Amino acid sequence: MINDHNQAGPPDVNQVSLDDAEAVDYWTRRFGVSREELEEAVDTVGESVDAVAAYLNVAP
Repeated sequence: MINDHNQAGPPDVNQVSLDDAEAVDYWTRRFGVSREELEEAVDTVGESVDAVAAYLNVAP
């Protein structure tokens, strides 16, 4: 798969990555949470978008 750096979302829409600043910005906006809240969710349930969304009680 070719990585298109002009896309408007994270590189992997199935995983919440904390290693990429643009991805973190995307997920914090997407879930309406702070970086700290996002980090806590990922630390608790892992990187699965569905698991993080459920933990944060928001739609995936």
